[in-house]
Amino acid sequence: MAYSTDDKERVRERTDLAELAAEVTRVKRSGRTVTAICPFHDEKTPSLSIDPGRGLFYCFGCGKSGDVFTWVEETQAVDFRDALEILARRAGITLTESAGEERRRGRRELLVAAVTDAVAFYHQRLNDGPDAAGARRYLRGRGYDGDIVSRFSIGYSPADWEALVTYLGERGHTPATIQQAGLGSRSNRGNLVDRFRGRLMFPINDLRGDPVGFGARVLDGDGPKYLNSPETPIYHKGRLLFGLDRAKSEIVRRDRAVVVEGYTDVMAFHLAGHPVAVATCGTALGDDHLDILRRFTSRVVLAFDADAAGAGAARRGFDRSIPGDLDLRMASFPDGRDPADLQQAGMGDQLIAAVEASVPLLQYRIDGELDGYDMAEAEAKVRAATAAARLIALHPDPTVRADYVTRVARRTGVAPEVIARAAHPAGTVPGAAVATEEAPPSGRARAERELLRLVLANDPGLRRHHPDPGWFEVPAYRTGFELVGPAIAALEPGEVPSLGRLLDGADEPTASLLSQLALEPHPLGGADEVVRKLRLVRVEAEVSRLRRAIEAASASGEDAAELVAERISLQKERDRIRSAAVD
Repeated sequence: MAYSTDDKERVRERTDLAELAAEVTRVKRSGRTVTAICPFHDEKTPSLSIDPGRGLFYCFGCGKSGDVFTWVEETQAVDFRDALEILARRAGITLTESAGEERRRGRRELLVAAVTDAVAFYHQRLNDGPDAAGARRYLRGRGYDGDIVSRFSIGYSPADWEALVTYLGERGHTPATIQQAGLGSRSNRGNLVDRFRGRLMFPINDLRGDPVGFGARVLDGDGPKYLNSPETPIYHKGRLLFGLDRAKSEIVRRDRAVVVEGYTDVMAFHLAGHPVAVATCGTALGDDHLDILRRFTSRVVLAFDADAAGAGAARRGFDRSIPGDLDLRMASFPDGRDPADLQQAGMGDQLIAAVEASVPLLQYRIDGELDGYDMAEAEAKVRAATAAARLIALHPDPTVRADYVTRVARRTGVAPEVIARAAHPAGTVPGAAVATEEAPPSGRARAERELLRLVLANDPGLRRHHPDPGWFEVPAYRTGFELVGPAIAALEPGEVPSLGRLLDGADEPTASLLSQLALEPHPLGGADEVVRKLRLVRVEAEVSRLRRAIEAASASGEDAAELVAERISLQKERDRIRSAAVD
């Protein structure tokens, strides 16, 4: 590990998981346990259970589970090391770093510091520089005042070749750092020059709010309209969304994210009082972007420009499948305007209206496909239905596919069964058998499950029974007991165990199982009763085994006297256990 175990445990102890969850979803306290709307799947009724004392969460709807570090990893799209650093900063804890971690962390901090200084330089130049007058006029003309410009730290890069490089050098940044941060590049003569010149600068932050790169819009002169930072150790455009660091809390609260095309479109939604918009950073919306967004909401509205390029953007990135766990929708704006145009014209309310009136992305794509055919021609109808069927096949849910088949059949007049055959996803067979439900657990499995729950609760009444791994026949329960049983037995009776710490390093199935058992809402039975049930089912299983052995011995003419005596003894034991329950 890059950081010490002691540091990790200090961070865990100083972090209230319920408070952490409340930053991204709605929580409700009920005694020691907290319930919440799960941010990892679409639901209206809370199924996420959080136990701050144990430091665990488990969703009974989707099965997501983990501790405080897992929570940050999953909700902020970071790895464990970053999650630990985020929580340490939140708790005011200084981490003890190994030499390797110091180098890695030092490198990242140097790059972020260089970009941070560049943000300040560009922003100051926009505010005060005579050469930025055109950029200021552009922003005012688009309806962006000083408040929104300051909120997003918008800047201007002067046309000089070495203005930023010189400034950063005076601030102590080395040429290597400036180049690695994507702020400068080597000219043909070998000297370091600014990457961005004569452009309006939009800082791009990661989920933590650290500036990691730029999107730069040209105002005059040659060159591409937008120029983005190159890929760097801190800037990965395929995993970044402009504005998400500011919008994530509101996205969770409103259960909706709006994806727009441009940086000014994001700002337009903020000015319209709907601060849930984000934009990609010079690349098409892809699966990695959706993976990040689904951590905050299950509803994503694509609000692209109304022109042909915008319509094409709605299709790019989803030619393989439509994610079934996301409600992907498409918003259309009036008069061919984009969000920034509408806000500039004082029509910000129409931005929100367009989002409210959005339609499912698949419906949008199918309707657009069908609009390209003349339904008065028989052959065109068949081609239209075939084209629509290829789109329907992208959706993983057979019920949704069936609904779209019916809609396309009504519009084209082509028989539904013809469309349905063409709309089956590759590799699937119409009428394939559906897997049956798993058989219910046996009486012994249920008893072992309850026993393991008592172990996880550190039930004082269980101490006198001294359970050991041999009590568990179900492999998963035995593995779980072997993982946590000895550590919990070392605690004081009734002391709440920190299961987040105990599950650290456990494989995912075991950690998920133990999290679920620890947070199941229904009351536990008493320790004596659970142990009695387990002993009873174990004895009954042994009685049944002996009965079969006696029958086999009798059939082969063997002496079964010892087996009969053992069976009688066990039957008496079974009766004693049963009578104890009656008493």
